[in-house]
Amino acid sequence: MAAAAAATAAAAASIRERQTVALKRMLNFNVPHIKNSTGEPVWKVLIYDRFGQDIISPLLSVKELRDMGITLHLLLHSDRDPIPDVPAVYFVMPTEENIDRMCQDLRNQLYESYYLNFISAISRSKLEDIANAALAASAVTQVAKVFDQYLNFITLEDDMFVLCNQNKELVSYRAINRPDITDTEMETVMDTIVDSLFCFFVTLGAVPIIRCSRGTAAEMVAVKLDKKLRENLRDARNSLFTGDTLGAGQFSFQRPLLVLVDRNIDLATPLHHTWTYQALVHDVLDFHLNRVNLEESSGVENSPAGARPKRKNKKSYDLTPVDKFWQKHKGSPFPEVAESVQQELESYRAQEDEVKRLKSIMGLEGEDEGAISMLSDNTAKLTSAVSSLPELLEKKRLIDLHTNVATAVLEHIKVHTGIETELQSVGDSADVFTSICSVSVKWQKAVQICLPEARKLDVYFEYEEKIMSKTTLDKSLLDIISDPDAGTPEDKMRLFLIYYISTQQAPSEADLEQYKKALTDAGCNLNPLQYIKQWKAFTKMASAPASYGSTTTKPMGLLSRVMNTGSQFVMEGVKNLVLKQQNLPVTRILDNLMEMKSNPETDDYRYFDPKMLRGNDSSVPRNKNPFQEAIVFVVGGGNYIEYQNLVDYIKGKQGKHILYGCSELFNATQFIKQLSQLGQK
Repeated sequence: MAAAAAATAAAAASIRERQTVALKRMLNFNVPHIKNSTGEPVWKVLIYDRFGQDIISPLLSVKELRDMGITLHLLLHSDRDPIPDVPAVYFVMPTEENIDRMCQDLRNQLYESYYLNFISAISRSKLEDIANAALAASAVTQVAKVFDQYLNFITLEDDMFVLCNQNKELVSYRAINRPDITDTEMETVMDTIVDSLFCFFVTLGAVPIIRCSRGTAAEMVAVKLDKKLRENLRDARNSLFTGDTLGAGQFSFQRPLLVLVDRNIDLATPLHHTWTYQALVHDVLDFHLNRVNLEESSGVENSPAGARPKRKNKKSYDLTPVDKFWQKHKGSPFPEVAESVQQELESYRAQEDEVKRLKSIMGLEGEDEGAISMLSDNTAKLTSAVSSLPELLEKKRLIDLHTNVATAVLEHIKVHTGIETELQSVGDSADVFTSICSVSVKWQKAVQICLPEARKLDVYFEYEEKIMSKTTLDKSLLDIISDPDAGTPEDKMRLFLIYYISTQQAPSEADLEQYKKALTDAGCNLNPLQYIKQWKAFTKMASAPASYGSTTTKPMGLLSRVMNTGSQFVMEGVKNLVLKQQNLPVTRILDNLMEMKSNPETDDYRYFDPKMLRGNDSSVPRNKNPFQEAIVFVVGGGNYIEYQNLVDYIKGKQGKHILYGCSELFNATQFIKQLSQLGQK
């Protein structure tokens, strides 16, 4: 029973929890951190590099760091004053530059003691460099501990991780696919990816069974990862997968499946216009490492003629699992999010009005028996209302946050000036909720006006869905590209690339020239198309284009929408698209392999089991039972559309868990840029 309970507890622990536990243990001098400890924490400073900062940032807030005793957190290469009576916890990559700076810190006697934690395993030669520096500085006794933490990946969600944010161009789609890459450079790229994946599985406390397609970068990663896991398991004394690992062993009785896929199996999805909240925020705003950065004007009053325009204020908002609204609605269509913000606002105002009403009753004077009898009943109610004030204030903060984020999405899609001014005033007002109420009708109108008449994101989204699912198109592609009022040049290029990638029969040279002229006239850079043409010619020799299923989105009648929801937040003029579940190529591949289905698409996938004594080159799996846990990792970059598709897929699979990972996380703009660089002559 105890073993079963332990396995269940391990299964419940997400990768976010596991990495957070590892970081807290590190900050507690590599001793397990006890949550309810009443003792005062040991005060210390945290020294990290940019890599360490990116790993910690999405997981631990400044308050949580303070609770762990971190009084200062500083970058390794910043100018730091000596604090000789305080211990320092270092969390850095074992690079030559970082080692030199740490040795300099030892020589300068900056801190009382040094706890050196390396994000990835440090080599013996670099360890000797630190030892020599400590000897030379007579600081050997001050170096308290040296640890390899194996935390070289960034967790963004309970079920999502990315390899790196710093130097991500080193493992980017462009880096892997550029035609002039040398064998040595490719080895470096693959080693970088494998090192991070190895760290991920050490943190997970599990040795996976690996499946991958043949003849791709994913296969190169699989071969190297299998070798690295096998070598570690062979060393029984030092294996990281035996004994007291971070999460008490594997996260269920069955080992997880690792599906390694190459970005080239599906180039359309990263270019796809999206209609869900999280993916839309990533597509149109500055959103990375769970933080969205917005620019807001510093005021709404008119500037005098000839005066400099006012500088814009920058605001940052963290969109984390603590944010219940975000957790609930990040996968929802954007119009539904707008409605939910409105409903949350109305709920908040109702609670606020109740508190005011109770206060009014409590202040009644005179000998009115009705008032006196109500007093005792309402005292309890008021006490309850007051005790719920922190929760009410948090609700207010979240409504403020999501109003500003949703408004920023609308501003990005070029809200008309008059309404834009009033929307900006929402974020600047003293009482944001009064302002929201006053502009709520105008906000609705803003949504009605700006979306269909500016970039027409709903039209692009629906049209692309039809292209990808081979549904009959109701409008000519050339008409949309040639329409000066429909979207930006980038929107048009994204649409055409999706068409070009998804179609079985490439357009004739004459038709292609016509499309090229329309794209050029619309202001598009044709370099991405140049690369996609080369890519398609190459993949045509290997296999057919990816299939995206046969279902698509369906517009629901506006009247029935209102009748069904009873919402006052009606986005007239914007298609209320009902998102039909369809499995994208990555999800479909995972489904075949996780459920052990026979399918021509995946039957030839290679199979690796690092726990087997001898390597296995067969594509015939030894394991015949469906998997309960799986990790999908995209070599060459991933996106929130793919992640959300996997989340939706697994909802219908009771007791099963999926993690999504990628070498880098990019939006369509960043991906188009990489394609453009690859297409340059």
